Amino acid sequence: MDSGTIVLGLTWFVVFLFSTTLHEAGHAFAAWRLGDPTAYEGGQVSLNPLPHIRREPFGMVLVPIISFALNQWMMGWASAPYDPSWAHAHPRRAGVMSLAGPAANLALVVFAGVVIRIGLLAGWFYVPASLSFTRIVGGNGWAEGAVVPLSILFMLNLLLFVFNLLPVPPLDGSAILPMFLSESANRWYSDLLHQPMLSLIGLLIAWKIFPYLFQPVSLIALRLLYPGLL
Repeated sequence: MDSGTIVLGLTWFVVFLFSTTLHEAGHAFAAWRLGDPTAYEGGQVSLNPLPHIRREPFGMVLVPIISFALNQWMMGWASAPYDPSWAHAHPRRAGVMSLAGPAANLALVVFAGVVIRIGLLAGWFYVPASLSFTRIVGGNGWAEGAVVPLSILFMLNLLLFVFNLLPVPPLDGSAILPMFLSESANRWYSDLLHQPMLSLIGLLIAWKIFPYLFQPVSLIALRLLYPGLL
């Protein structure tokens, strides 16, 4: 593995760690403010990645490193604890908690996009001839060093936003429906979601359909970033 690949891997890991930490901190903060202190008491209402790593060391450290070593692409997961009885008693609050994680990722997409637009106006950045996941913008001079981190920040968080909103368990999108169900229907739905086999099936479904969803969404996002150019 050459030095360029190592630097790319470290960049990926830093952006991945920050993005997943903010995602889970969003869940934890929303739950805490809405009446469930479980994640707060576990120290996860924090941008410090260590409490999140301690909860999911496999998904936040080992799997990302292995996945990058195998194909120069980083994947993994994290989680924030919550009280199931609170979620069952307050499905709308639980829905808001679930939406808070993807909302944090969307905020990072917007942040990266604003930085890129400012850089374009200032002459630091330019629109490259071809776009890729790790290079959606080009840099002039010193700004070249910001190209890969900003590109990954934009694209990875767009991916996390879209993927987590898929309405299948165990993804965050599956918790949105109870916000609109009656109490009896919500009880049935909650019991259904906690079936381990259903979570496995949900992940398989998400894995199959996600590429067909992400391609048009990413194209729309890039057209918003570069209006009139794509």
